[in-house]
Amino acid sequence: MTLDELRQQIDTIDDQLLKLLNQRIEIVQKVGELKHRTGGAIYRPEREKAIIERLVKQNDGPLTEEAIEAIFVEIFAVARNFEQPQRIAYLGPEGSFTHQAAENRFGALSEYMPLHSIAAVFKAVHAKRARFAVVPLENNTNGFVGETLDELAKTDLKIVAELYMPIHHSFVTKAQHLNEIKRIYSKDIAFNQCRSFLLDHELDTVEYIPVESTAKAAKMAANDPESAAICSHIAAKLYHVPIMFDNIEDNHKNRTRFIILSDFENAPSGADKTSILAKLSDQPGSLYEFLRSFHEANVNLKKIESRPAVEEAGFDYWFYIDFEGHKNDPHVQKLFEKHRDEIKYLGSYVQNG
Repeated sequence: MTLDELRQQIDTIDDQLLKLLNQRIEIVQKVGELKHRTGGAIYRPEREKAIIERLVKQNDGPLTEEAIEAIFVEIFAVARNFEQPQRIAYLGPEGSFTHQAAENRFGALSEYMPLHSIAAVFKAVHAKRARFAVVPLENNTNGFVGETLDELAKTDLKIVAELYMPIHHSFVTKAQHLNEIKRIYSKDIAFNQCRSFLLDHELDTVEYIPVESTAKAAKMAANDPESAAICSHIAAKLYHVPIMFDNIEDNHKNRTRFIILSDFENAPSGADKTSILAKLSDQPGSLYEFLRSFHEANVNLKKIESRPAVEEAGFDYWFYIDFEGHKNDPHVQKLFEKHRDEIKYLGSYVQNG
């Protein structure tokens, strides 16, 4: 079979895909009209997860599970924008890893609102200027993001989804060869995270110029042909700087957990995680007694982290806790009733990590 014949087969399949996608969008629009009348949530992570799991089970190759998810996440994102235009607030700047996480979940067609602080991101959703907030919660190397925990303690927003994203750094430049590079732009922490790469490629003798974000580094490298930047993949794409090397970080297991917040609560999916904040009395054994309740209810704890209660003058603490299950599960409801004066509910959502 000739190349032209193979391409003609691809064109025929693409024509069929286009017709099917348009049919899907027509049905999605009807779903959106129904949700608008009934007040249903547009973003349903548990439904999207179920669709992907169903497709993966019936897949007989050569698409991988990751490829199926990547394709359908983008289809879901386009569909949501037909149901109702999406505006997503995130911790900026544009081209940051949080931007990359947001686009990974909400697709290229959504409207994105980069903001200068986590508090500003929360406020944007509270004020209805955005439908969703995307913020980092924790990193497996650097731990929890304190400002996110502080805002969770104050907010009525609910966690509706989580996303674990590998943090990969790219080495980008408009130069053709490494020996043409005289300076490298990046954030301080990125230089440290890519130290071995820089040494291995004898780039420890060029000038390192720290800037406030890796996104700004990419922007500066775009206008300086004798420079390079260490930045995210999305920043390289945003500022049209070619990627010379990808995944240059020393620790290839570096991951950040991002959370998505909005003003609605998820229905149970059967594979949920719930997050709470617990504020316990300053009495001996109070934490032990609280955690024992989870053991007695056969609830599997996933994480516990203490955080000073910033609104208090003394040394009181919140405990951030993740556990398996949904708020509406009967055994979880009994726990909430037993400790109703100690628990602040943050959300139940599909467990991804």
